[in-house]
Amino acid sequence: MQRDSLPEGAAQGGGRQMPTVLVVDDTPDNLAMMAELLGERYRVKVANSGERALKAMQAEALPDLVLLDIMMPGMDGYEVCRRLKASALTRDVPVIFLTARSDVQDERMGLELGAVDYITKPISPPILQARVQTHLALKATADFLRSKSDYLEREVALRTLELQAIQDVTIIALASLAETRDAETGNHIRRTQLYVKALAEQLRRHPRFEQVLTVSMIDLLYKSAPLHDIGKVGVPDHILLKPGRLTAEEFEVAKTHAVLGRKAIESAERRLGMRVRFLDVAKDMACHHHEHWDGTGYPAGLSGEAIPVAARLMAVADVYDAVISTRVYKLAGTHEQACDAITRGRGTQFDPLVVDAFIEIAEDLREIALKFPDPAPQ
Repeated sequence: MQRDSLPEGAAQGGGRQMPTVLVVDDTPDNLAMMAELLGERYRVKVANSGERALKAMQAEALPDLVLLDIMMPGMDGYEVCRRLKASALTRDVPVIFLTARSDVQDERMGLELGAVDYITKPISPPILQARVQTHLALKATADFLRSKSDYLEREVALRTLELQAIQDVTIIALASLAETRDAETGNHIRRTQLYVKALAEQLRRHPRFEQVLTVSMIDLLYKSAPLHDIGKVGVPDHILLKPGRLTAEEFEVAKTHAVLGRKAIESAERRLGMRVRFLDVAKDMACHHHEHWDGTGYPAGLSGEAIPVAARLMAVADVYDAVISTRVYKLAGTHEQACDAITRGRGTQFDPLVVDAFIEIAEDLREIALKFPDPAPQ
């Protein structure tokens, strides 16, 4: 038997829909009594078996509450409750057990299965009505909070996307500024960006780097890499674009691009009136990618682990691309020459572990270089 005892005028004042209560019991008299006790205030649906109750729960509109008899032929109330709580569709619908059993063990079992309450038979109408009203109010509050939580999660996700977009635009704008002053092409920036990401992903498997090179950190390295040479905007054209070898004095001026890069990013932060943490990686990369593992690099003469990881990665990526690329002062070298230069710098110019990672994926870097070549000279 399955029927709907919805009286005429189901909607309450103001158009608000009546809460729906599903009563599950194998005794017709009990179903009729429950419909009579609850029918004036709620939309009552009934099912005379566990199987029919589960079928009713697959309908488009779920009930707001289930009153569930335990002792039924076939599938008992415990099994019905177990299945309801195992389903993502129905697990949030509160279940109140109705039973003639009064043993504490039976009550504990029902509550452990996920029921919210336990009403013993014979049913006391005032107790039934009070418990139903209480649990429907609790469910309404839970539904509201769940809806609010979903809304807030969507808002957080939207704000996160907006923040990421702002970060990307900031970096792209700064990197574009650097490109306007440098004879190197935008493809150099793209290649070094991809080299750094590939090296980081290879190194994250090493115990010394697994805590540092997280997924979010690698994403930040990838986004920050285009800013590694932003300091070149402060180097005079006659030095930056000089086709021949730089004098010692000119080289000292050219070296200032490392500090200038950090200062340019810090200047942007000051204009914002705050420290922007996602730019910390960019500052490290810009300032320290010419430091040497043995301490002979510039601008700070850092050595070993004191050199930021971002800068150690960019050091290898930048040299590899510099060797294989044509510049105003040199012709392009081969992939093999670039690999030889980096291997020879292991433990002196470069972090040995970064070089080892480079050797492992050198062919991947060659593929990146081939995919993003510099345009042919006009």
